[in-house]
Amino acid sequence: MSFDVLDEHEQGELVQKWLRENAAAIAAGIALGLVLIFGWRQWNNHQASQSVAAASRFQALTDAVDAKKTDDALKVADDLRTEFPKSTYAVLAALQQAEIAVGKNDLAGATTALDWAREHVRDDNLAALISLRQARVKLAQGDADGALKLVDAVPKDRYAATAAEIRGDAYLKLGRGDDARKAYQEALANPEDGMMSQGNSLVRMKLEDLGGSAPESPSIVVQGTEKPAS
Repeated sequence: MSFDVLDEHEQGELVQKWLRENAAAIAAGIALGLVLIFGWRQWNNHQASQSVAAASRFQALTDAVDAKKTDDALKVADDLRTEFPKSTYAVLAALQQAEIAVGKNDLAGATTALDWAREHVRDDNLAALISLRQARVKLAQGDADGALKLVDAVPKDRYAATAAEIRGDAYLKLGRGDDARKAYQEALANPEDGMMSQGNSLVRMKLEDLGGSAPESPSIVVQGTEKPAS
């Protein structure tokens, strides 16, 4: 029994000796851990406050656009891009700037805004949308081949109908009527990306001008009978 007690005593002495010898390192480790925890919380708080501020600015941009205050909208968009360049709101602001520029027939300005958006976007879905808008600007500038390259780089499962329509427009500009017709038919067969009925009507008109016909609507079976999908 005395031997066991002696062992426990010796072990306790060894532990205390180790603690004395390493007290400074232990204290430094604890202090560093507290600093890291505090810094992480501060960083999270900063990120949250930045996100709220960027969202507020973007709302101001939206309000200015709705009120048709173009100069104010452009100023807010510039501020967003300068102060919150890593925010998705800044990318959306650049898209809005490009839209305003296109409305003024300022294709160079639209290209600059879209290029900035492309460089800063971090969302794949939004990146695909930017590429398609860049393709439209390329078409407006008469660069059909450049537009096709941009569209072909967009993943097939992203904005399929819109991509097909732009591809058709590019083929048409290049004098490739058969390819354009097929592209417009593809656009009408892929409405899942949210094309509005007005957009569908425009594609139908383009297709009819080429002598093509829209694909038939899929049929829905109801109690043993088939009815065209509305």
